[in-house]
This record gives sequence, structure tokens and C-alpha cells, in this order.
Amino acid sequence: IVAIADVSHYVKPGSALDKQAFERGNSVYFPNHVVPMLPEKLSNGLCSLNPKEDRLCMVCEMQINAEGDVTKYQFYEAVMYSHARLTYTQVAQIIEEKNSGDSSNARDQFSAILPHIDALYNLYSRLNKRRNERGAIDFDTQETRILFDGQRKISQIIPVKRTEAHRLIEECMLAANVCTAQFLEKSKLPALYRVHEGPSEERLSSLRDFLGELGIGLGGGDDPQPEDYQRVLRSVAQRDDASVIQSVMLRSMSQAVYQSENLGHFGLAFDAYTHFTSPIRRYSDLLVHRAIRHLIRSNKKVAGVVRVKGAAELARDNIYPYELPRLDETGSHLSVTERRADEATRDVVNWLKCEYLMDHVGEEYSGVVSAVTGFGLFVMLNDLYVEGLIHVTGLPKDYYYHEASQHRMVGERTGRVFRLGDKVKVRVVRVNLDERKIDFELAEQPKSSTSPAAKKSAKGAKVKVSSKAKELARELETQRKSKGKKKKGSGRSDTAGKGKSSKRRRNAAPGSGKKRGTSSSAGKKKPSR
Repeated sequence: IVAIADVSHYVKPGSALDKQAFERGNSVYFPNHVVPMLPEKLSNGLCSLNPKEDRLCMVCEMQINAEGDVTKYQFYEAVMYSHARLTYTQVAQIIEEKNSGDSSNARDQFSAILPHIDALYNLYSRLNKRRNERGAIDFDTQETRILFDGQRKISQIIPVKRTEAHRLIEECMLAANVCTAQFLEKSKLPALYRVHEGPSEERLSSLRDFLGELGIGLGGGDDPQPEDYQRVLRSVAQRDDASVIQSVMLRSMSQAVYQSENLGHFGLAFDAYTHFTSPIRRYSDLLVHRAIRHLIRSNKKVAGVVRVKGAAELARDNIYPYELPRLDETGSHLSVTERRADEATRDVVNWLKCEYLMDHVGEEYSGVVSAVTGFGLFVMLNDLYVEGLIHVTGLPKDYYYHEASQHRMVGERTGRVFRLGDKVKVRVVRVNLDERKIDFELAEQPKSSTSPAAKKSAKGAKVKVSSKAKELARELETQRKSKGKKKKGSGRSDTAGKGKSSKRRRNAAPGSGKKRGTSSSAGKKKPSR
């Protein structure tokens, strides 16, 4: 049984509460602060399943067999009376003590409900096994938590551990969401689905290029399935660059959206999926609850509902006045508000991290190259989970080409390579609080940054010059001879050159006329900032 607070009972369509909730779209979560979608009297009161209190709820009751498949489900309205409140930490400890055979503390404290928790954990094991068989993609990203001191400044940034308790609840929520999507689809009622399509052709090609450089193949041809992605993730799990590969694979995915046309969820490997479990903080879920409540309270013959005898019928216009055009507009709006909330959270977190590092300018930290762009390298600090930029002008003197598909920068003269996942040691040189920007410089050269070409160059070997550069150089030489004058340079320059170049020299060869640190896209050979 998954029972969710029945927000639709209190927030009526078209009411002032409803209009404000629609505009917000969802709650926004900041470190140590929440901007709720609904007023606190609802979100932390009437719609919060507090212990020892009766609360209205919407229930998805499922029957699940030993293989982890849902064989039957039904929806109904109910009143919940919660006997106790459990935290993720407590449940994780109960599960850990069971698995380790150490029956103490948590299991003793909650002995009265141990049979229920143990049964739920066994159910989770079946659901998780089914998830793996289905081929759902499991990106194990690292989330962080910011701790504050008495002056409301960051005292510590710590990683958040994802426990078996989190996974247990997640699997139950996923099961309820899938049942809800299937139920709404069978009812033929227009509804909002959570849709996640597969990667675009362009992103897929870029991902294959990157994986190919590492000797890794992605199956599925032109139409890879989630299980193909998951197979790669499993195969690289023990590699030192596993997090980097995961990051690139994650970036290749499209963003999930809300829409009325059900196209399934690629990442979770579901044919139908929607959001049912969080109507307090997501307007999309509130709409889904209204749809279910309308079907329960209608006189329409609907499979999968339980009706309470004597409950008043609710006309669709009063509880669910939505047709496809309005739902499409609503889905687009909610997809935007979701992105807006994510950006707001990210902006505040970046500001706090900048404020923290303002007191650490000049200090050195170890990190990993987390992104490679045409203008430099982003580096994530290992222990602080703070990201900053080494601008291309801060790299060793050379002219760098940005090879986007390989996620690397290559020095044309020295052959030096900086790639995604390189371990580096950096120094904090600048923090701009207003722009939320942190600048690093290399404190020491990464071991992997010098290619064989660089070693040859160091021994005095000839530097490879493109045919176009040679042609332009010969043209300049001819012009010099015809004028009988000597010009500085030879039609080529690198970022180590000093002084200003003429317009002619600037057009003469890749990199000439540019200051140190310019870059270009791979293949185009045109410098860009």
C-alpha cells in the first residue's frame, strides 16, 4: 500500500490556492530553507501525515508476486492514522543490523514493527531485481549537503549517502507511479505523463565517439535501449574513470518533461509513467490526484477503483476540468517551472560555495576535470564538491584545440592533452560572488597531461604543421621577398607570442593574432574565445 496525502480535497480547481500553486509549479528547495508550493498550514499541517493524527489520503494498493511484478492494483480514498514516524536513517540502521546479524539498538527500539519493515525490505529486493532485469538505467550521482555555522556561513560540505532505506521507498514510489499511469491510460481520461525520450542522434553520435576513444562499445545500433546504457555502466563500475564515463552518459540523455502524450520513460524503462506521489510539492501530481478522484467519484464504470458507499458524486467540471489543449499548455508550463526551480537552487548553492571559498583564496586543492569547454576546464574539488574554472589562458603556453566529442583539449605545438577525468591540483586564484564564478589555476601539471607528441617536442623533434598553415606561410614568405622587407614571425604563432599581430598575420594561420588561451572547435581549425 502506498498512501499519499489527499491534497485535491483541500485545493479546489480555480481557487486562489490553486492559481498560486499553478504559478509556482512546485516547491523550491534551498540549503536549510524551502519555498513551498502550498501554504505551511497545508504542507506541514493538514496534508502532512503526522503521527497520531487522522489524515485524508489517496491510496494505491498493489498486489506484487514473487518475481516483483504487479499483478493487480486499485485506487481508493481513505483516512490514515499514523502510529509512528520513522526516518530514513532509522530504517537504514534497522536493515543494516538485520543484514549484519547485529540485533541491537534500532531493532530493539522498533521491535513492534520489525515484521513489517523486514517484509517491506524483502519486497524491495524483488522489485530491485525486476528493475535490473528490465534494464533501467541507474546513475549513481553524488549529492551533497551544506552545513552552516552560527553566523549562517558554510562550515562544511558533506556527501549524502544513499542508503537501502532510500532505495526501498523509491521502488515503492516507482511501482505506484507506474500503476497510476497504466490506470489513467486505460480509463481514456486525458492526463499528464512524465515522459523521457531516448537520446538524440547527435548526442548519441557524440557519446559513441567518446566511448570509442576508451575502447568501450555501446550496443543497440541506431536505437540503443536502456539496458544497453546500463550494461556499459556495469562494465565500467570498477574503473578509475567510472564517474567521468557516467557523467558523459548522463549528459547524452534528454530531459524528462510533462505532456499529455504518453511516450514512456526511457531511463526507467517503463512504457507508461507519471507522478502520483508528491502532490504537496508538485502541481503535476495534484492534477493526477484530481483525475483519480474524479474517476473514483464518478458513475462511470472503471476497473481498478474502490468506491465508498454513500460518497457524493463529483462532476468532472468541478474536480477535473481539463481537456487536451489545456493539459498540453499545463505540461509545458510545469516543465518550465521545474527547470526554473532547479536553476534557482543551483544559483543559491553556487553563491554559498563562492562565499565559502572567498576565505580560501590562495589555497591548493586536489580535484578532477569535470567538464571541458572551448574556453577552459571545469574542475570539481574532491572533498568540497565545489566546481571552478581554469581558463584556457591559465593553461601551459600553447594553442589549444577543443575536441568536443572526445571531451579534451589538445595543445597544437606541444601535443599536451587535458581531458575529462584528469586528476589535477589547483590553486584558488579568484572568487566573484556577484557572478557566482570561481577561478583556479594549475598548481602542478597532471601526469596524464603530456602526450607522446609533447615528449618528442621537448626533445627537439619537429612540430607538425597543417597543410593550410604551410600554404599560408609560403604565401607570406613570397610577399616578404617581393617587398624586400623582413617581417617578424613566419605566418604561424602560438599563445606564447607577445605583442599585437597585424590583420594579415591574424588571418595567416591558426592561432596567429590571438592572445594566449584562444581555442577552437575540433575539425574547424578556427580560433574562438
